Amino acid sequence: MIESVDDHFGRRVREWEAGEPVCRGARPASDDPAVVSDGDLLDLFAAQVMSRHLDLAARELQAKGEGFYTIGSAGHESNAAVAMALRPTDPGLLHYRSGGFYCARAAQVAGNDPASDTLRSFMASADDPISGGRHKVFGHHDLAVIPQTSTIASHLPRAVGLAFAHERAHARGLPDEWPADAVVVASLGDAGLNHSTAAGALNAAAHATHQGVPVPLLVVVEDNGIGISVRTPAGWTDSAIARLDAFASYAADGADPVTTLAAARAAVAHVRSTRRPAVLHLRTVRFMGHAGSDAEVAYRSPREITADYDRDPLLATAAELVGRGALSPRQVLDRYEAERSRIALLAASLAPARRLATDAEVAGPLRLRHDARARGLSLAVAANRAERFRGRLPEDSGPLTLAQSLTAALTDLLAAHPEAMAFGEDVGVKGGVYGVTRGLRRTFGATRVFDTLLDEQTILGTALGSALAGFLPIPEIQYLAYLHNAEDQLRGEAATLSFFSNGQYANGMVVRIPGLAYQRGFGGHFHNDNSLAVLRDIPGIVVGVPSSAAEAPGLVRAMAGMALAEGRVCVLVEPIALYHARDVLPGDGAATAPYAAPTSWADALPSRDEGVLHRDPARRGDEGDVLVITFGNGVGMSRRAIAQLSTTLQLLPSAPQQLESCEPEGWPEAAPRVDIYDLRWIAPLPADHLASIADSYAAVLVVDETRRSGGVSEGVVTALVDHGYRGTIRRVTSHDSVIPLGPAADAVLLGEADIVAALDDLLPGGRR
Repeated sequence: MIESVDDHFGRRVREWEAGEPVCRGARPASDDPAVVSDGDLLDLFAAQVMSRHLDLAARELQAKGEGFYTIGSAGHESNAAVAMALRPTDPGLLHYRSGGFYCARAAQVAGNDPASDTLRSFMASADDPISGGRHKVFGHHDLAVIPQTSTIASHLPRAVGLAFAHERAHARGLPDEWPADAVVVASLGDAGLNHSTAAGALNAAAHATHQGVPVPLLVVVEDNGIGISVRTPAGWTDSAIARLDAFASYAADGADPVTTLAAARAAVAHVRSTRRPAVLHLRTVRFMGHAGSDAEVAYRSPREITADYDRDPLLATAAELVGRGALSPRQVLDRYEAERSRIALLAASLAPARRLATDAEVAGPLRLRHDARARGLSLAVAANRAERFRGRLPEDSGPLTLAQSLTAALTDLLAAHPEAMAFGEDVGVKGGVYGVTRGLRRTFGATRVFDTLLDEQTILGTALGSALAGFLPIPEIQYLAYLHNAEDQLRGEAATLSFFSNGQYANGMVVRIPGLAYQRGFGGHFHNDNSLAVLRDIPGIVVGVPSSAAEAPGLVRAMAGMALAEGRVCVLVEPIALYHARDVLPGDGAATAPYAAPTSWADALPSRDEGVLHRDPARRGDEGDVLVITFGNGVGMSRRAIAQLSTTLQLLPSAPQQLESCEPEGWPEAAPRVDIYDLRWIAPLPADHLASIADSYAAVLVVDETRRSGGVSEGVVTALVDHGYRGTIRRVTSHDSVIPLGPAADAVLLGEADIVAALDDLLPGGRR
């Protein structure tokens, strides 16, 4: 049977007590701050012992059915030295083996109890002060520890973004909760260093540093030589770190507490003084397997496992203390066992834990709130608005296209909110591939409207970190298909921060994504992507799609208000095919719209719980009425399809602007009515409002430009069925296909002929 690391520690210290020599390096006494004092070592040992016994308690809690998380920090407790080298006001985004760091950080701020925090987190207790029982995370607002659940370095883009944005916020005099000289620290494992997300984030930091942009970031690579069961090749981590030319490099062995503390202090001092990034390669060991369920003996020999015990950081710190005469072996054991007893009693006092039990409790941080402040922030008007528009106000410029209305809305937003900034690939100098951000850089300057490197993870990571630093980020992902390169930054990072911090942290933003299909003369899969499935099922985010120039500014303002007031992650998918369109039917100009002036914004601000019903007021008689439910390009396509049928069935006038204003002549009073419901909101769907509208129609046709499988129509049909709709439901969609280049796209995309055929089938008197 393999000796446990717990037993090994006790046995080795008792051997010292019996007279066996204590092995440690010679340490000269000095007043040099780089040299570690006895007091430093005592503090380090206290944090390490607390972390170790918390890990042991996690296993015991699991055995009793009271604990649910056993990925521990045993062997990594040398990271407590990193916390001691930092200040408690330096924001930390921590690896899941950062128990030592967390215990040492908490000791720097009076009134904190890291043992209680961590035990409650292990127990999924609703009283856990950071996640409220939703997950095991290291985090605490008072300790500047931002909760992360990343296991594959997905938090590194946010860390880079935070370091970048923190510096920029102070340079612009914007409020930031951390001191101007704060250092952002992010930790990860050697296996995580190999992940493409880590590579992209480190490259982004180097890219910024190369241009002289301050990035005060300390990356700590905790190298235990193994990722679950896969070994890191000898020398690989050293080689990988050596390639980070833009990073100052420091290294330490966690089995040597003095050099670890000294290296951590040197690395922190470098970052704090130069505002340039550094990496600390901290060699560690891993005890008790990857987690409680990991049978480590399946891939490591007993001899290999026990050989690591001699590199136990607790044993190394104890040896240093005993060698210096700061503690006797008996005092070391007494402190170790006293902490075991304290943790055991504390765990017993916290059981049974109070746990989240209802959907409302669990998902509370994700729920949309009807915050009056959101509406007020949405309607903010800049005092120098006319100056920002260079004397030509958009409401005085006649009807605008979708692209022009978005530009005007973004200008108003940036003018009214100095914390707002827009960025992405080609966003700045060029003004976007489709000209939507054209002129914004000239108006607001390169610190508020700027180009990024070509990496979607970095773009969204910059937004995540910027939001934490107090900005309102408006990142652009150049095409919808490109989002898939970085979707985890929305799914695993942006959408979960509020959830795993119980609403204490948030990263509100408005992500702009040109997308959807029907571009003419240019397209293919990467530029005509019609899939929204990846966005629709992320809890807590808001996704909107404008169908016209009239709708877009209101959606931008509503999303900005939600981002600012609620920390909401909002995604605006802008139909590329509608950007520069002017007509719905030839010559009607119906794709353009006048821009709503600030005085009328309150009337133009859409409710997040409602779509918009385009109803024909002239049609009388309900029998046989059809409601077309659609969004984006589907609104114009449906209007054109209805117009094609109007001659035969005498349904509607040909011009869509007459839909709500004119009394057509010569229509039979009993003719059926076809109205259009524009969803506007794709996630969450305005299900209650939609169902209440649909109830007065005998049939519903869902017109969905996305794919049949995983498309928006699946959610719409389900919502209607769930609400008890009793009429006929049909849907027309695009095919389950990748979109090809050129005219072949028409074979797999929803067409107006499909809508005509479906309506003809549903309407009384159709041409069946």
